[in-house]
Amino acid sequence: MLPLSSLGRFFLYNQPTDMRKSFDGLQGLIHNHLGMNPLSGDVYIFINRRRDRIKLLVWDRSGFWLLYKRLEKGRFERLFSTKTHAVEMSYDSLVMLLEGIELNAIKRRKRYHRSAEF
Repeated sequence: MLPLSSLGRFFLYNQPTDMRKSFDGLQGLIHNHLGMNPLSGDVYIFINRRRDRIKLLVWDRSGFWLLYKRLEKGRFERLFSTKTHAVEMSYDSLVMLLEGIELNAIKRRKRYHRSAEF
């Protein structure tokens, strides 16, 4: 079963990433550059400089999942910035990014969101 759900947290590494990096290299970026714990269960997203490849790394209690997508045509939206190393994304934004929908063109209507605290 794929470890992605709308209940998780998603962090886009906000710098172009060398796609030759695998589990250990991406864990190093998460730990050293983001100061986060790769074993948290959060999903970490990496995009290459040409923006035609994306990797998602997530821990699921017994090991890492590495999901990799290569576009045959087109590019992922440019979200890179020099202000921060990571941007938290919603599940909806991740799905739209993967499908090629321009995130800045989306108009979100107000919806009820239950707080995490009870």
